[in-house]
Amino acid sequence: MSDKKYIDQATGTETVGHEWDGIEELDTPMPRWWVWTFYATIIWAIGYVILYPAIPLVNSATEGLLGWTSRGEYAKEVTAREQQLAPIRAAMVNSDINSVATNPELRTQAINGGASAFKVHCVQCHGSGAAGFAGYPNLNDDDWLWGGDLEAIEYTLVHGIRQPDHDETRFSQMPAFGRDGILQSNEIQDLVSHVRTISGDETPSAASQRGSVLYEANCAICHGPNGTGDRLQGAPNLTDRIALYGRDRASLTETITNSRYGVMPRWGQRLDPATIRMLSIYVHSLGGGETAPQPEQTAEAGESDDQS
Repeated sequence: MSDKKYIDQATGTETVGHEWDGIEELDTPMPRWWVWTFYATIIWAIGYVILYPAIPLVNSATEGLLGWTSRGEYAKEVTAREQQLAPIRAAMVNSDINSVATNPELRTQAINGGASAFKVHCVQCHGSGAAGFAGYPNLNDDDWLWGGDLEAIEYTLVHGIRQPDHDETRFSQMPAFGRDGILQSNEIQDLVSHVRTISGDETPSAASQRGSVLYEANCAICHGPNGTGDRLQGAPNLTDRIALYGRDRASLTETITNSRYGVMPRWGQRLDPATIRMLSIYVHSLGGGETAPQPEQTAEAGESDDQS
């Protein structure tokens, strides 16, 4: 019986030899092109497994005879791009930063590269739009604590702020007037009233008058007799309405009582000189960048609170 062939009368095609409820299945052969295509895919798969990494192992995978890896291809592309940019990066590093900023081609490259570096290294503190948060300066305005010209920004990036392991870091330290027992709580409130008065947030009062005496004795040496600040000491301008930690009474009370100690990494040990220069030019371009100070200018030209 097994040798008997059953032919479908309607199609002339051999059947598989069994039926269900009168229904028989045709044993139609596959098209030759499909069969050969299937064989070709098998051969291609075997070749791929031999030539490329394909079979996962416990801690790695088979390497393949060609030694190809996606990471290797990425490294080649990065290397090629670095070689392409090498002359531009060298020109940035070997030229004065002010001349780089006035060269249209180098400036464009610096701003584009600085924007990319900013997204990787700076947005965590200064925000994606560089507007900052409480305790983290807004880099878009023209208020600067340490200086907003290109050289000052680059110096701050290279050496950081309040880095205890680095002698050239930007450093200033405000006393904790309340915590260290220098002033009593009522005196701190009088001092807050004076600061809010010179910034225009309050009108003069008896408390602010008492606070002005305390200010002259304790604060004028750093912030200046008029409260306009001193960039050489990193002392902010108290007469404007920009305050890094807030200018309401509660924030000012906390600042005077316990002081503040904001820090910024010194990127000179983390980033290459070209990247730092591009970051400097990018930050300078955000809207608050200043021209280089002239020799006759003094620290009294300081404006205030940005630490970038």
